[in-house]
Amino acid sequence: MEKVALSVVILTKNDAHRIRDCIESVAWADEVLVVDDESTDDTPAIAESLGAKVVRRKMDIEGKHRNWAYAQARHEWILSLDADERVTAELAKEIRSLFSGKTPYETYCIPRRNFIGDRWVRFGGWYPSAQMKLFKRSVFRWEETTVHPRAISDKAWGALSHDLVHLSYRNRQDFIAKQDRHTTLEAQKWFTDGRKVPLGKALWRTIDRFLRTWLFKQGFREGELGFFVARMAAQYQWSSYRKYLRLKR
Repeated sequence: MEKVALSVVILTKNDAHRIRDCIESVAWADEVLVVDDESTDDTPAIAESLGAKVVRRKMDIEGKHRNWAYAQARHEWILSLDADERVTAELAKEIRSLFSGKTPYETYCIPRRNFIGDRWVRFGGWYPSAQMKLFKRSVFRWEETTVHPRAISDKAWGALSHDLVHLSYRNRQDFIAKQDRHTTLEAQKWFTDGRKVPLGKALWRTIDRFLRTWLFKQGFREGELGFFVARMAAQYQWSSYRKYLRLKR
């Protein structure tokens, strides 16, 4: 199989249980670069056994970490993945076709199927949930902030048709644990930036996120799981606010 001239950059930390599937889904790429955040399991060894190049760097600020990772790659074109993401056969074919000629754009968004356990969540704003995943590194960077960094590029972007599979959460407990970590970072970001977040604004955001997820983005079509997702969207705002208040005090 002829390799595609791009670098797949995969961020990892203790992902021994899932890194193999991620790497094998991009075996058609010329370079697979794993940037490992001081794993204590066999993640680096498994990655190297599959032909990936492994470099190690402790995660500090997410956007900064990602930008550093892209700078280590061999190729100008980057496909950026996390260890819990998989390139489907259809998406691989689409990317290979794209690189067989002149690429009309320099950045591309890719839709993602987000899962909780074995359930693909299609509603509530969870699909297509497209992200900028394929790009020339010279025209793209992430905002260097701790949580939910913004994609920054002044180039027009294209959109691919086929999906990434994103195994977002092993189960609901995993969802809750990860959200607890993210709300801590969100509160720290608000505090460090000197934001003013009054009670009224926090309440409005909490109610808005629930209604937006459950009603306007049709989370109700997922049934009880949709209600859980909507409740967690609201709780994200409220938990971030409570942690922000503790920091202010």
